[in-house]
Amino acid sequence: MGTLIVHPDNEEQLTAVKAVLNALKITFEEEKSIYNSEFVAEILQAEEDIKNGKGVKIRTEDLWK
Repeated sequence: MGTLIVHPDNEEQLTAVKAVLNALKITFEEEKSIYNSEFVAEILQAEEDIKNGKGVKIRTEDLWK
């Protein structure tokens, strides 16, 4: 059959998804992230900021001055 990858936003959603899967007798595997969730959120926010034009561009030549 197929594989689903679910990205719950919080612990409450994760618990609910697990409960539904268990109730339907669907087997699942859970992987723990090796990254701190706060760190990941900061990186994602930084990428979004850059897309929205928030940030400063520095030429590589200017890094050595």
